[in-house]
Amino acid sequence: MMNHARSVGPLLREWRQRRRLSQLDLACEADISTRHLSFLETGRAQPSRDMVLHLSERLDVPLRERNVLLVAAGFAPVFSERRLDDPALGAARRAVDLVLKGHEPYPALAVDRHWTLIAANVPVGRLTASADPSLLAPPVNVLRLALHPKGLAPRTVNLVEWRAHLLARLRRQIDVTADPALIELFKELRDYPATAAHRSANGGRPSAPPARPDLDQYAGVAVPFRYQTEAGVLSFFSTTTVFGTPVDITLAELAIEAFFPADAATADALRALGASAG
Repeated sequence: MMNHARSVGPLLREWRQRRRLSQLDLACEADISTRHLSFLETGRAQPSRDMVLHLSERLDVPLRERNVLLVAAGFAPVFSERRLDDPALGAARRAVDLVLKGHEPYPALAVDRHWTLIAANVPVGRLTASADPSLLAPPVNVLRLALHPKGLAPRTVNLVEWRAHLLARLRRQIDVTADPALIELFKELRDYPATAAHRSANGGRPSAPPARPDLDQYAGVAVPFRYQTEAGVLSFFSTTTVFGTPVDITLAELAIEAFFPADAATADALRALGASAG
């Protein structure tokens, strides 16, 4: 127990520093004295189970890492982690499938904390069909698929902008979670080319799609994803949906990425593709 107690203090300090809080800031938020917090971080005092959970809540520590803090303090983990096909998560999985299906004819997909594809609707398959088969073999990493030179990058019209957006989003996720796997993924994606030759849908020749004035409404509000297809350039903006108040690690780390048409032409094209396929 004492060996565990000596390791939990530095972990708490790391999370506090990661959140850019002083001891006084955290002590005020947690309604404890700065002296007591200092003792906890240096190992001069051992936190109770409730105190570990309380500080984790104030620091917005991910559920997976809250278990790590509990174990470091000598307590059993509190938050379970189940496979998404576990019967206990059956209702949640059905909810995910309903959201994905209900979003058609627009693309939507579900990913885990490492951006591994969990599920996707039919329109996603149409958009990714041109990618190299090696990138579509499970487990599919959605960010790798998006930015790899053999993935969606060659057809992404605004690759420089979209790549910067995805990398910034991944960097923010790393700041929150300090996940080593995400750090390695960021290093890999950062080394991919920042530009690509955009191919026309009919001949495979480089093309420069014209500017779309109707997309100006998204400037400074949302970064559009503009993708060259046989039906022309499709433009999207995206939203992210997560489960509210989860107490299971799997659900806490699950996100649904839904793409909406950013202009009328894209909406019409997707509806036509859906009708022809149906």
